[in-house]
Amino acid sequence: MSARILVVEDEPGLVLTLTDLLAAEGYEVDSAGDGPGGLKKALEDRYDLLVLDVMLPGKNGFEVCQELRRQGCESAILMLTARGQVADRVVGLRAGADDYLAKPFAPAELMARIEALLRRSRKASWGTLARFEFGDVAVDFEHGVATKAGRPVALAGKELQLLRYLVEHRGQAVPREKLLQAVWEYASGVTSRTVDVHVAWLRQKLEDTPQAPRWIQTVRGVGYRFVP
Repeated sequence: MSARILVVEDEPGLVLTLTDLLAAEGYEVDSAGDGPGGLKKALEDRYDLLVLDVMLPGKNGFEVCQELRRQGCESAILMLTARGQVADRVVGLRAGADDYLAKPFAPAELMARIEALLRRSRKASWGTLARFEFGDVAVDFEHGVATKAGRPVALAGKELQLLRYLVEHRGQAVPREKLLQAVWEYASGVTSRTVDVHVAWLRQKLEDTPQAPRWIQTVRGVGYRFVP
């Protein structure tokens, strides 16, 4: 499944803006309008990341963050607030937040911080992905060896890198541009059919029915998603 994000914010307009922005990037988004509600949702369900406002009704963001960490919640937490003073940032970080962004903010900066936090948390959870199995396919990324139904499958270097990136971000809709940057190290803004061609090759080699792929799915208008 895709990364799940909980937005804890009491401004309805901002909640709507953030929800639309995050959903457009392929994230599953939930929200709460006050501190107690956000705390309850974060403890009862599993979220990969929380966007947590400081000035909340019922219980402020610092208290929510501190209580979440006290109860063992390991979700990444980005504090979002109108406060910009160094002292407030220190309080938030000491309470257990992973990052801090003051309002008003540029949407691009917010997304960059969220992506960085998610990458960091995945690396901490998974470490370096050396081997992965799905269906009757087994891939040893460390040694560049793949099999399907026990038979060797020849994968080129970029095919392995692309597959590894999709698997490491499994469940997420990964834009073509991001794949070009991560796998081929293209500059931002470059467009190319390279990703589509390599995905087609991977499907031909690994999918039972390449025309109706089970594992490497197309996300219309965005890119691709590896479905675990």
